[in-house]
Amino acid sequence: MSKKQYIYIVILLSFCVSSLYAQESSKPVFQLEDNTFFDPDANKEVKEQYSFGVEYRIEAGFQQDYQRAQNISFPDLYLNGVRLGATFTFKLPLHFNLQTGLLYTLLYGRHEQHWRSMDAVESQTEYIHHRVLAHNLTVPVRVFYIIPVWKELNLFFYTGPQLHIGMAQNDYLERRLSEGAYNWLKKQGIPTDPYDRMADELVRANIQWGVGGGLEWNRYRLQSGYDFGLNNLVKHKQTPNQYMSEWGWYVSFSYRL
Repeated sequence: MSKKQYIYIVILLSFCVSSLYAQESSKPVFQLEDNTFFDPDANKEVKEQYSFGVEYRIEAGFQQDYQRAQNISFPDLYLNGVRLGATFTFKLPLHFNLQTGLLYTLLYGRHEQHWRSMDAVESQTEYIHHRVLAHNLTVPVRVFYIIPVWKELNLFFYTGPQLHIGMAQNDYLERRLSEGAYNWLKKQGIPTDPYDRMADELVRANIQWGVGGGLEWNRYRLQSGYDFGLNNLVKHKQTPNQYMSEWGWYVSFSYRL
């Protein structure tokens, strides 16, 4: 066999080997790496699923209300206490929830008013000491927006109105007044004996607007918010510009049943 024939054979064998390698490397590798060859829907985006329903929660926490008074016989007052109740939440699409429920608050506050003595003008030793115990019911209507953070951990914000109903607000006041100061305060219509402020002095319905937020993990929620009083709580004005509103903030823990 001549040298030229050997060269032709080598070139032919090289061409056959390269053709086989190209076929083996293109067909199986393409089929194995691109799984859409077997499952056309594998790489399609999974659409978010929404589950409608109602969630029930029990709630407990701390609350502080601030009564902001203007030209009224009763002073500005902070009331501190506990917040207990139950809520139910309607689950909606696009991470929104609508929540309402019924909450009870038991609040306590105290304040001391000093009065100039009618008998000794230079001294201010006379006072009325207020000790207030308030019982309230609250009906919130809140719109929640949920932001998923990681696995079962969510961040949420809310806003919406609530109706704060005053059941009773007993003022167990004590007084140290001279006869002249006592008679003058009585003429002005300023209470000097224990009484229920909700009976004749304040409006029971306190309309508020609240904002807040918190963290949610699994069945547990830690939340806080602030509520702004919108209406005048003075029932019978003694002067045209008498005004009092009640604002408040809270921090609470809730558990989904």
